Amino acid sequence: MEIQRKQHENHGKFFIEIDGKEVAEMVYRIEDDNVMAIDHTEVGPELKGKGAGLLLVKAGVEYAREHHMKIIPYCSFAKAMFDKKPELRDVLMRDEQ
Repeated sequence: MEIQRKQHENHGKFFIEIDGKEVAEMVYRIEDDNVMAIDHTEVGPELKGKGAGLLLVKAGVEYAREHHMKIIPYCSFAKAMFDKKPELRDVLMRDEQ
């Protein structure tokens, strides 16, 4: 699955397309130069149960690492992934373990 990213000003998303149709997305906003807030993650029926949501969160984590950012996971799915995957927590804004 190829993860793509679009951003306009301080709002953006990581997403997956199949045949030109977006079937999964993780929506975020940049709160300041070094904080990314994950607001929403949604996976369509085409990819349910195939790890697409986790891939989107991991893409956000990698982006945050590359840009020296911290993440605040407002999205319940993203929060759950940070709780389950300690290897992702280095980018959390605050310790949410």
